[in-house]
Amino acid sequence: MIVESFAEGSWVKGSGSGRELFHAVTGEKFGEIANQDLDYKGMLNYARTVGGPKLRAMTFHERAIMLKELAIYLDTRKEEFYEISKATGATRTDSWIDIEGGFGTFFVYSGKGRRDFPNSTVYVDGPTEPLSKEGTFVGQHICVPMEGAALHINAFNFPVWGMLEKLAPTFIGGMPAIVKPASITCYLTEAVVRAMLDSKILPEGALQLICGGVGDMFEHLNEQDVVTFTGSAETGKSLRSHKNIIDNSIRFNMEADSLNCSILGCDATPDTEEFDLFIKEVAREMTVKAGQKCTAIRRTIVPENLVEDVTKALSARLGKATLGNPDVEGVRMGPLAGQSQVEEVRARVNELKECCELVYGDPENFDVVGGEVGKGAYFPASLLYCKDPLRQSIPHDVEPFGPVNTIMPYKTNAEAVELARLGKGSLVGSLFTADNSIAREIVLGTAPYHGRIVVLNKDCAKESTGHGSPLPHLVHGGPGRAGGGEEMGGARGVMHFMQRTAIQGSPTTITTICDQWITGAERNELETHPFRKYFEELNIGDSLTTHRRTITEADIVNFANLSGDHFYAHVDKIAAKDSIFERGERVAHGYFIISAAAGLFVDPGYGPVLANYGMENLRFTEPVYIGDTIQVKLTVKEKVYKAKKEDQVPQGVVYWDVEVTNQDDVVVATYTILTLVRRKEED
Repeated sequence: MIVESFAEGSWVKGSGSGRELFHAVTGEKFGEIANQDLDYKGMLNYARTVGGPKLRAMTFHERAIMLKELAIYLDTRKEEFYEISKATGATRTDSWIDIEGGFGTFFVYSGKGRRDFPNSTVYVDGPTEPLSKEGTFVGQHICVPMEGAALHINAFNFPVWGMLEKLAPTFIGGMPAIVKPASITCYLTEAVVRAMLDSKILPEGALQLICGGVGDMFEHLNEQDVVTFTGSAETGKSLRSHKNIIDNSIRFNMEADSLNCSILGCDATPDTEEFDLFIKEVAREMTVKAGQKCTAIRRTIVPENLVEDVTKALSARLGKATLGNPDVEGVRMGPLAGQSQVEEVRARVNELKECCELVYGDPENFDVVGGEVGKGAYFPASLLYCKDPLRQSIPHDVEPFGPVNTIMPYKTNAEAVELARLGKGSLVGSLFTADNSIAREIVLGTAPYHGRIVVLNKDCAKESTGHGSPLPHLVHGGPGRAGGGEEMGGARGVMHFMQRTAIQGSPTTITTICDQWITGAERNELETHPFRKYFEELNIGDSLTTHRRTITEADIVNFANLSGDHFYAHVDKIAAKDSIFERGERVAHGYFIISAAAGLFVDPGYGPVLANYGMENLRFTEPVYIGDTIQVKLTVKEKVYKAKKEDQVPQGVVYWDVEVTNQDDVVVATYTILTLVRRKEED
């Protein structure tokens, strides 16, 4: 097997042999990375000039649909990837996390791209800011794609998920990507990239691959590019301090391995479900992917009086995790990714043994099922105990990136918090407790030092995704030693690949730029009722001003009887005198006002409007009294195309700005309603 790169639209065959690749299970050589002479400057220019314009021409929704199609296609070929993944030492479960976990991230971001972003090329960030007395000069934040390339440098432990969890927000954000996986497992990344390119779903230039070094690429990055890095802190620091990164203020997002912790609450004694959940989770984090996870538990913080119970329970649980060839039935933990990792982990364990006692496992003497020690990259689960962790620095500074964990005792909740903080910044921490007051104290005490905190007890454990599973909905990253960066986090992750810009101007100008109507902008008053128009026939700013309706005492009484809402300010003439409303008179129900408003603007006949889809941002700004007269302005604010599903009429969502005023032209209510509107055109 010769692993190749994909650059400037072609697979690069390379010249001569490069780095050798060895099977993690057998230790046998099975391939090599081609010795390539890539044009790194050319790759960046190709991404910027070919891939970038094509992606930016697509709307957020089009890019989101592209992700879904890719995920579906990749899923049809997953067994190919499972087979290749065996060479990394992964069990079927390990590979599932990496492979299908990556596909799942694409699916989630596809949904996020359609729900959290407009069907536009511009993202409107937050509300309009009024900047003048008369409202003729306003401000608005928008986000647009960066016009460079995203360079993703990934770690060896997740060759699929590590790539896809970065590509998902990158593509939604409209940037092309160059992926550089770690060499030791890059062959699996290459296989998935080949499949993605085979699908013909991605625009030309959207994705390139470097298997090998990055050469002089950092010399050619510019201010529109983005670099993301996952791996060791030392390598990350070196890359982040590159002169070109500093001189051009190039965005650099770093996610580094950290000394993550798990804390057992003092209430979680051996007779509780929380104790059992804790033991299960710690053991799982030590053995899944053979402990080669940036989120794996490295420090286990337990009440001093429970150290013996925890040690016994963990040792028993680890004893059931059979080490060996993942193809052999009954094997629960596979080897590390390669011999270099074995040497690295062994060296770190020896450092820990300077101040810690080895209480389970023996890195020098262990059994392997279906394999040979010394040939495959095997390393046993190893548990250490540090008697006085508050006085020792090594357990808080040294990380063996494998199936290794250190137990640390604490006396008080404050000590547990202090121990967690000694990690100097972690990707994730977890806490097992059924006492919510303990949860509050420890979470708030440790939150500044963690990117994510999981609190588990019997109430949520069944559906929990566990300590070590980063989710696309939530941020993945952490302060300090963890790199100081953030990935994923739903829409937050997309923003890393976009530029936020504050624009100022008239409401009409801002509306045109944003493709979204804002208050104060010109309206296009229609002669035909807008509910008689199909989705394609409606334009941003199309508006209807309704006839008027005077609110009567009978309206208020009838609505109170119909709804059951007999609040005194509506129905009690005497009590209303002491209400907060200035005139001391009864006021109409707010919900009656919006119901009456609907009666004013709804066209009752059969037409293109299919259904009310929801309501957003409702505000009652002034009271409506008996005898007041209301009127409505209905304006097309935004349009969102919906892809046609099977057995569904073609349709889109129209967002309507609703402004209800009284006889003095004072606004009494504002909100946005959403309607499903039929499209003329089939998909």
